[in-house]
Amino acid sequence: MVFDHDGRVFLARRGPAARNEVGLWEFPGGMVDFGETLAAAVVREFDEEYGLVVEVTGLIGVSDHILPAEGQHWVSPSYTARQVGGIPTIREPAKCTEIGWFRLDSLPEEQLTLASRDTLSAYRKKGPA
Repeated sequence: MVFDHDGRVFLARRGPAARNEVGLWEFPGGMVDFGETLAAAVVREFDEEYGLVVEVTGLIGVSDHILPAEGQHWVSPSYTARQVGGIPTIREPAKCTEIGWFRLDSLPEEQLTLASRDTLSAYRKKGPA
């Protein structure tokens, strides 16, 4: 969950080339490269995919992201982070069709990915990092 200086959170809508949950909004993440820490992966992925410079501020939690209809099981650690630079841009248009900053009280919750719903629930229980 990346927050801007106004307290809004960044969301991306998954595009047709996404591995799963196409068309749903998410708190973006990505794959971890060999030897890379989880926090470093967050920083790298936001730069690569959106041109955002972020600083990780805390761990929210870890969830099992199980998608039976798609035969997939992912382990999804989620973090809080803050934007420290960059202007958000869609750099992988096949994987992401829309981006935006949202207030926590106006998220498209019924249109969030399973992992993002889990992250939001854990964040609300834990509170800001």
